[in-house]
Amino acid sequence: MKNKLMTMGVGLLVMATPMLAQGAADAASSAEATRKAAAYLSVGIASGLCGLGQGRAVASAAEAMARNPGAIAAIRVSLLIGLAFIESLGLYALMVTYIAK
Repeated sequence: MKNKLMTMGVGLLVMATPMLAQGAADAASSAEATRKAAAYLSVGIASGLCGLGQGRAVASAAEAMARNPGAIAAIRVSLLIGLAFIESLGLYALMVTYIAK
């Protein structure tokens, strides 16, 4: 697990290097480029973890429904509310990219 996380982290950093490859004219534009790079990288991480969270939530709900068929309605409602909250994180991350431009 640790090896996978390390590989994913290095992959994210490698994919982020083109954002930092532009030449800066002064210190203000360099700080701006660094701020944008950090914002885009954090948004990418948030979106990726949002997808992982949704997958785990659906898997857990499917397992719970299989174990207790009588509680399907309550589990479904809780699942949909949870997925809405998780998806809102992804939408906030998208808004951050538009604000960071």
